[in-house]
Amino acid sequence: MTSSRTVPNLAFRRLRGQRSPAEFAAAVRRAAREIGEHVACDARYVGRVESGEIRCPNYAYERVFLHMFPGRSLADLGFMARESVRGRAARAAAGAPAPPTPFRNDEESDVLRRAFMTGGTATVAAASLGLGPSPARASSGRGGGADPLAAVVPAPRAGGRYGETEAAAVEEAVRRIRVLDDRHGADGLYARAAAPLRSAYALLDSGRAARQSAADRLHAGAGELALSVGWLAHDSGRPEDARSHYAEALATARVGGDPGLEAHAFSNTSFLARDEGRFREAVRAAQAGQRAARHLASARLLSLLALREAGGWAGLADRAACEEALGRAHTLFGRGASDADPEWMTFFGEPELEFLEAQCWSLLGEPARAARHARRAAALDDPHFARNLALYRAQLAADLALSGAPQEAAEAGGQVLDLLGDVRSTRIEAMLARTARLLRPHRSLPGVAAFLARRRPSPPRRGGA
Repeated sequence: MTSSRTVPNLAFRRLRGQRSPAEFAAAVRRAAREIGEHVACDARYVGRVESGEIRCPNYAYERVFLHMFPGRSLADLGFMARESVRGRAARAAAGAPAPPTPFRNDEESDVLRRAFMTGGTATVAAASLGLGPSPARASSGRGGGADPLAAVVPAPRAGGRYGETEAAAVEEAVRRIRVLDDRHGADGLYARAAAPLRSAYALLDSGRAARQSAADRLHAGAGELALSVGWLAHDSGRPEDARSHYAEALATARVGGDPGLEAHAFSNTSFLARDEGRFREAVRAAQAGQRAARHLASARLLSLLALREAGGWAGLADRAACEEALGRAHTLFGRGASDADPEWMTFFGEPELEFLEAQCWSLLGEPARAARHARRAAALDDPHFARNLALYRAQLAADLALSGAPQEAAEAGGQVLDLLGDVRSTRIEAMLARTARLLRPHRSLPGVAAFLARRRPSPPRRGGA
């Protein structure tokens, strides 16, 4: 018999719809597998939720439910606030003292270590946040100086404490990864980036902040690091890994009450969903990101999220909704940059705006219009963003090929090949492969023949890095 205090969760029952409890439980298990989570959901668990016996899910189920219903909060799903069920409020009611920092809650600790602690233990954090030598250098035995990704973190202080020094090291790792990705692409970075990510979450899991400011910085830094590593997975053709990292960053944002991190996580989630053809999810995630960002005073962030939404609408062939979102994006972008713009948005200038709009028109079946926008994006002249320049020119090549300009498409494709010596991106190479397929019927043209002769499929990756 349930307690007289339980209140049926009617919102959750409505979400189940016409599915039986067993069918809904199977859907929950499938969603868990999509994000690398494991839950033993069955009809009995669904019944306990709907009866109100389970007033707030544990973090594993929270991640799954938020993945199943993007843009909704736990309250939207009919659950009570976590602090009203456990944590400080529950301890206060019982007369127990509160923990010294928010990170001592066992379930918060669990979500912060999940997925990224599989390669080591909490003692990883005592050693370093260095990304170590590249796999190629390690296997060849060649030297060549210190790895530019190295960022050593001091050992935890007495009593397992961490402070501003450790938080700063995590932030520095994020910056270095982003700089190297901008210049070289993701393929050579992903394996090395996993180590500092495990270390950052290990610090949160094993340590206690000397000050709340350090706890806040390390929490935000770990979430941003998860997003950076997730992006490397995305760009290097590992969507399942990317989805897991993005989900972990979103969970970290929710635990820390960080709307900026939450908006970033939704932006990346929307981008990945669009790339994988899950356009409805792309729209919902982008809209959720806009709700998270609405009080952050960054018009550029809202502009990017509107572009993410537009991409989803374009994939759904909803031209009117796409054009409305594009209009909002341009209006917001026109308000200019501000001090409130997140540090990770340094890539978002006019070339990126033009590139994202080009993708929309391409999805809507207007390659000539897409090519005009892609050409503006490809005019980028900044060696710091070599990867993005290769990406923009790859988009231009594809749009030109689709719009009946094979010679120009081959020329743009050749410019991408010129950049791929220093830039390694599975995503860009996949775009070039599609362009090559489109151009094969025109191989009698000299420029097309030269491009097809230069382009050779990349050798398959070895191992699971």
